[in-house]
Amino acid sequence: MPRNRLRMDLQLFSGEKTEKATPKKRGESRKKGQVAKSVEIPSSLILLACICCLLMLGPFLQKQILTMFGDVLLHRLEMEVTAENILTLFNHYAVQLLIVLAPIFVVVLIVAFASYYVQIGWLFTLEPLQPKLEKLNPLTGAKNIFGVRSVVEFLKSSLKLAAVGLIVYLVLWSERERFLDLAHLPVQDIFAFVSGLTMEMGIFVAALLFVLAIGDFMYQRYEFEKNLRMSKQDIKDEYKNSEGDPLIKAKIKERQRRMALMRMMQEVPKADVVITNPTHFAVALKYDPSKMDAPTVIAKGQDYLALRIREIAKKNEVMTMENKPLARALFERTEVGQSVPGDLFQAVAEVLAYVYRLKGRR
Repeated sequence: MPRNRLRMDLQLFSGEKTEKATPKKRGESRKKGQVAKSVEIPSSLILLACICCLLMLGPFLQKQILTMFGDVLLHRLEMEVTAENILTLFNHYAVQLLIVLAPIFVVVLIVAFASYYVQIGWLFTLEPLQPKLEKLNPLTGAKNIFGVRSVVEFLKSSLKLAAVGLIVYLVLWSERERFLDLAHLPVQDIFAFVSGLTMEMGIFVAALLFVLAIGDFMYQRYEFEKNLRMSKQDIKDEYKNSEGDPLIKAKIKERQRRMALMRMMQEVPKADVVITNPTHFAVALKYDPSKMDAPTVIAKGQDYLALRIREIAKKNEVMTMENKPLARALFERTEVGQSVPGDLFQAVAEVLAYVYRLKGRR
């Protein structure tokens, strides 16, 4: 135990970041746009989605492209070249090109948004776009260039390049015999073979990049959690800033308690009777039939506070009566400002009746 205590004290003194980040720290980091995400996941999914679009929309895209080129060769060769005709032709082909690429653009936007939403949820912040002078510091730039993160990024890029190169080599090597037959095929069959081979390589590359992206996301999450860690002193400072200094809060509570005691003591002279134990407990009761449904406890105390209540009662000629069981029961079962419990009505009524007889009241 002493050794563990010494280790905790050393961690607190050294400021070592060994604790998980608090929800408040995570919220502040998220507002700044600092979240665990991998840009490799959207890029690989976008590549895969584009290839799938080309496979599904192949006939449509082929028809549109052939129509555009056929229109040029059939109807535009004898067109008079003027600024107005060129502008009209440009607008026409721009619209046709937009129609061809619109499905792919829509799919790319949906995939990109969905991939980021799955990683970090809904987040919109302009904090990363704000200019910061610390980014112009050459020391910080050199640290980023030669830091561990740069080495990891270099290794990741090298791994991606090697994996893509290996896939391209294996796919081309598997079709090496068909390459020799291309010289005897018509141009249309050659284009079909090349496009099919390209799609096959694209699918394999996109799938492999997605697998590598999953690993990159796990690393980014680990790195994010590591950078977000807090020291024990950071947690204590955060608690002080959010909840207030414990010493100040204790002083405030102490002052509030004193003010409550002062108000309670000011009510003792208004009591009808003070029931004692005789030295350990003191409970002051008051009953006003016009305002109260039952006798009410206006002050109570134990030991030193009970002594003060008896002194104030004696000074203000408030009658004090000794009743050990009743005093203990009232002290334990009631709070200041509460009415007497129903099962104690009889005992309290007898005490008040006796007090009223002594004072000549009914």
